[in-house]
Amino acid sequence: MMATPQLSIVIPAYNESARIERTLQRVMECIDGRGWDAEVLVVDDGSKDATVEIVRGWMERERRIYLVQNDGNRGKGYSVRNGLLQASGDVVMFTDADLSAPMEEAERLMAAIAEGADVAIGSRWMDRARQTLHQPLYRRFFGRCFNWVTRTVMGLPFKDTQCGFKAFRRPAAQVIFRLQRIERWGFDPEILFIARKLGYNIREVAVTWGHDDRSRMSYLRDGMKMLEEIAAIRINSIVGRYDRDIAALKDTSTMVTAPVKPEKASPSA
Repeated sequence: MMATPQLSIVIPAYNESARIERTLQRVMECIDGRGWDAEVLVVDDGSKDATVEIVRGWMERERRIYLVQNDGNRGKGYSVRNGLLQASGDVVMFTDADLSAPMEEAERLMAAIAEGADVAIGSRWMDRARQTLHQPLYRRFFGRCFNWVTRTVMGLPFKDTQCGFKAFRRPAAQVIFRLQRIERWGFDPEILFIARKLGYNIREVAVTWGHDDRSRMSYLRDGMKMLEEIAAIRINSIVGRYDRDIAALKDTSTMVTAPVKPEKASPSA
């Protein structure tokens, strides 16, 4: 049986053949350069390009990389949950495939957790001087508007809820992501809402970040969907769905025990 790694890095991927090769190269160089005891889980969300083949090529020469495949295109939130619930590390984190936050910045998240945080979230807005490539003005406008709505409606005190760079103590992740209901773009504020509801210590950490023009998110289409999901989270809370789910987890003792991990795909799969 392999020893439990210190860190699990989950990378959700959908049609990422153009950049997944470079992403894995940069991630593995960071892991090796810093001597991290880490595993990497790429979660394929029903890609129709060569993403899976590229990841399997890496798996043939790198035993620390795993492929997790969703049953079709389920959304980023589902992909992150699927990966984190299968991750083995003492600390589990996810990062976007574009590595807008350089992998080296994971040290800042791990430091926050070592200092007592249960959840450490990267922030683009705590220190704007750390932004190496700024978003276009319209993206900044919509992003800040969405964050203001999120903070107002859900009572979240964080400057940046949407940064795709977050880390968790594994026991906390096993609880939070089992309670997650939102499967697409609006999952970030939901998991923070759940973590606060459960009383976890959440630390917001300024990270270096650079905008990638290849982002697939549409601030009009996906932004409207995210607002719908924010409303759904609030309704779920008002009608007691999260409270019932928490009670159910306590009844089955999964709040404190490690789950049986589904088998991850092997290089020969």
